[in-house]
Amino acid sequence: MLVADIKEIIENNKGDIAFIIGNGINRYSTNSNVLSWNNLLIQLWSDVSLHTLSKIPPGISLTEFYDILDLENTQNKNLQTRIVSLMSKWEPLNHHQLITNRIRDINAPILTTNFEDTLAKACKLSLFKTNKGKFTDFYPWTSYYGDSQLVSPIDGFGIWHINGMINYHRSIRLGLSHYMGSVERARNFIHKRNEENLFSGKNMNNWRGFKTWLHIIFNKSLFIFGLGLEENEVFLRWLLIERIKYFKQFPDRKHKGWYISKKEDNAGKKFFLERVGFEIIEVDDYSDIYENIWK
Repeated sequence: MLVADIKEIIENNKGDIAFIIGNGINRYSTNSNVLSWNNLLIQLWSDVSLHTLSKIPPGISLTEFYDILDLENTQNKNLQTRIVSLMSKWEPLNHHQLITNRIRDINAPILTTNFEDTLAKACKLSLFKTNKGKFTDFYPWTSYYGDSQLVSPIDGFGIWHINGMINYHRSIRLGLSHYMGSVERARNFIHKRNEENLFSGKNMNNWRGFKTWLHIIFNKSLFIFGLGLEENEVFLRWLLIERIKYFKQFPDRKHKGWYISKKEDNAGKKFFLERVGFEIIEVDDYSDIYENIWK
């Protein structure tokens, strides 16, 4: 698809859109100091393991690699604290600022699967909470970076961290057990009552997830980029399945979805995304994703 067409999608839907951004935004750089999650994991490996490893071998997901890394951690070092220490040094690059400012201009929410705060640093944002009451630093799902206090996550621009944030090191979701914990917590929010109440409540102000970033998933059109969304990403994939089930129950509440990536041959992922309501948008070059459509 042409850059102009993608820009038109964003412009035509700016009143009902949220952006889900993955680690691709950090990997895109001509700078030698590229922000690399893979390199960070290898650095953690060297901190805790007696075995030498220079790169993550093919055939293992990053989630599985962390679980193996945890098994190697015989000295019980706090890996989440170490990750916060390493990521706190990451600084935004030009495209971080370009993208964040553009989304800020249209007053749309950002959901990110990343832990670090490069997007927030790009716009010098402050930390807010939508719920001033009960709070757990394991799941700070009511916390966001923004310019102002929001009543609801869908009210305007803010940066929400799906898998944890470096402000709360215990929130960082790394291994499979961590992600299963997130699924269980989200399930308790979504399926707390019977199915009838579940499906009638997600766009109301009285369901348990109203003050969390979960509310964005069910009440905004989603524009996903920089995210591999491979089969190991069970938490977000499960949420997208719950989302389409909700829309099938209430078609009048349906929102759109777009997944943008460089051209790839992955029939399974395309099949999944199309079945959960997303249009696949393919571009020729990463510069279209991280620069050109935002100018």
